[in-house]
Amino acid sequence: MTAVLEMRGITKTFPGVRALHDVNLTVQPGEIHALIGENGAGKSTLMKVLSGVYPHGSYSGEIRFEGEDRRFLGIEDSEKLGIIIIHQELALVPLLSIAENIFLGNEQAERGVIDWSVTYSRTRQLLDTVGLRESPGTPVTELGVGQQQLVEIAKALAKKVKLLILDEPTASLNESDSTALLDLLLRFKAQGITSILISHKLNEITRVADSITVLRDGATIETLDCRHEPVSEDRIVQGMVGRSLTDRYPKRANSIGEVLLEVEGWTAHHPVHVGRRVVKDVSLTLRRGEIVGIAGLMGAGRTEFAMSLFGRTYGRDIRGRVRIDGREADVSTVEKAVRQGLAYVTEDRKTYGLILSEDIRKNITLAHLDGVSRFQIIDEERELEVANGYRDRLRIRSSSVFQETLNLSGGNQQKVVLSRWLFANPKVLILDEPTRGIDVAAKYEIYTIINALAQSGKGVLLLSSEMPELLGMCDRILVMSEGALVAEFTAAQASQEKIMQAIMRKGTH
Repeated sequence: MTAVLEMRGITKTFPGVRALHDVNLTVQPGEIHALIGENGAGKSTLMKVLSGVYPHGSYSGEIRFEGEDRRFLGIEDSEKLGIIIIHQELALVPLLSIAENIFLGNEQAERGVIDWSVTYSRTRQLLDTVGLRESPGTPVTELGVGQQQLVEIAKALAKKVKLLILDEPTASLNESDSTALLDLLLRFKAQGITSILISHKLNEITRVADSITVLRDGATIETLDCRHEPVSEDRIVQGMVGRSLTDRYPKRANSIGEVLLEVEGWTAHHPVHVGRRVVKDVSLTLRRGEIVGIAGLMGAGRTEFAMSLFGRTYGRDIRGRVRIDGREADVSTVEKAVRQGLAYVTEDRKTYGLILSEDIRKNITLAHLDGVSRFQIIDEERELEVANGYRDRLRIRSSSVFQETLNLSGGNQQKVVLSRWLFANPKVLILDEPTRGIDVAAKYEIYTIINALAQSGKGVLLLSSEMPELLGMCDRILVMSEGALVAEFTAAQASQEKIMQAIMRKGTH
């Protein structure tokens, strides 16, 4: 069988960094080919080379697609041949409709005039194909993340896709949406569409992949054939990290103390839709040294609760009481919340967690400038000392603390965000999807940091859509559904089945 894609000897360097070194990748027609590796292994860089984001001449090596040498000078060149990439950060225009987004740059026009009848008709056909029951005229801003992912795929189908590249397509999805997306990939495979899937969720890889190529430190390690015999998750991890990882979650000696945080009757309304409650009378406690998880499907209100609690950064008409160390706490602004000892690590580190154009040093010290200042003037030596200290302590892989955070891998960006809040020395950390889009080895490092925080007497609220993560890390698990807390389990009581049953009861608990 002739390969649909061959990449040979691909080498790509950035100033001071060799991102890819002599990488080889072969993809057969009609297969789902998984591309895996730790953060920074070069997966996304390789796909950007393939799709023309990094044009021919900026790398060495060769690309053969459908049996011919290809030299892409931009995304337009690769898309003309049916190579479509869907990036982890979705590229949709929120205020445009579904139809407008699907045909943006590919307008259904005659003599320069858009034919809206054809546009809407084709959009309906594409939405039927991907299983999205929304009107073509619906603004994208009204869609959930899973629905937006389907719009991106419909957009790819509109361009007559032959090779579909998905970079962490389920990173922001709950389990049911993830399952639906993987089923869609299997349907595409039956129709002869080839896919390259980048994912850190190993259970998804083992479920759908025909072949798995492992990258490590910018080089090809191996390609595993899953068609003849199943490949275990442990075998995949061994290829990724170069060793077996016997335990996904580090052990922790529990030392839970007195109540640290009390939230009572917390209610928040939607910032735009007046009268719509998104957080409904939530009350909870968190003790020193305790890790409490909050589970729930997409839209359950977890992030809205966390953001409204942290300086009212989300919502309007927010009511409720907060006590920290037994005393009433004013958390009405971010500055006041930080002063009271709260910290919030956002689920969207690129948009809200980091200033990507700034270096590691400035991102780490940003939330606690008093700690690196004298007489309100930044002490650059102290700032450098602090940044280097956290770079070493959290093992942030970078050329130096002067490297822009934009150029770090996802796992290392997350470590920079954590460093910032560790330096601010909070009492309570709210971690919202702290390991989203991060590989297994980097996750273990993040988990170790979280455990160390709890052991030092801090309280941790862990919001996660990955149930194994909650079950592996938490002392207690609270379940949210439709903005309300509907169940609570100790670590010994909790299971995936019980959590899902509580979610599906929708507040009848």
